[in-house]
Amino acid sequence: MTLITSALVLMLPLRAEGARTPSSRPAEISLQSDSTSRFAPLDSLLTQFYDALVTAPVEEKNAEFDALIASCTDSLLRQHVTFEIFNHYRYSRVMGEEAVAVHIYDSWVGSGKVEPRNEFEQMEAKVFADFNRQSLLGMTAPQISLYKPCGGKMTVPKRGRPAVLMFYDTACAKCQIETALMPSIIAEARFPLDFYAIYVGEDKRDWKAFRRNFKLKGQDIRLYHLWDPDMDSDYQKIYGVVATPKLFFILDDGEIFGRRLEVDNLQQIISIVNSYYGQKE
Repeated sequence: MTLITSALVLMLPLRAEGARTPSSRPAEISLQSDSTSRFAPLDSLLTQFYDALVTAPVEEKNAEFDALIASCTDSLLRQHVTFEIFNHYRYSRVMGEEAVAVHIYDSWVGSGKVEPRNEFEQMEAKVFADFNRQSLLGMTAPQISLYKPCGGKMTVPKRGRPAVLMFYDTACAKCQIETALMPSIIAEARFPLDFYAIYVGEDKRDWKAFRRNFKLKGQDIRLYHLWDPDMDSDYQKIYGVVATPKLFFILDDGEIFGRRLEVDNLQQIISIVNSYYGQKE
């Protein structure tokens, strides 16, 4: 346990339920009614803790939060701290930090060490972990078999070339905006690049119209149009495609270098990889 974790532990409430008096309600009922105010000082300290760890690697964050949760001997306090941490990293805008939420779920909630507050919370946490743990930052990108327009199958992403996976739907307004911006961004690539445009819908006509209009140009850009109308590949769970668009950048050795990307993030990554390939020449 590091100094910062130790300091936070010292400031945790000694017990979550408080002392009973003859005139007081049971602690469990009291916690339901005033849990927000009761834990407000603790939540403020947790926010400071998140800020202090923002530049730390995921492994260090995991170790710090494991130590903190383990220090909570009261079950209700441990429950609150666990789900506060889980939800913070579940919704984090820092790429890669969602791995902390997956770790918290697997180590504490999924293992049964911490009980969720209700069935909905349990289901929501499980779905998040299940739909993210296979495609986290730094992992090797799982290969999936999808269908080409001609009906043949193709396993992607292939190794040996950097790649972009773009999961989209023609009915998605944000997808329409991002695909309109995509050609100019991809044209900035100064390295070999495979671009997999993966349609998540089922309308063949819409898909055909999209393929006709969506074109990419570049020095060595290969565009592949793919889909999986029967969802045999389980791409939704493997790559966490519960909404569109969903963008991933894969390095030539298969490592996931970017996930949950916005188009400006993709542009930044392309600039970084351009610099790397420039140094190799």
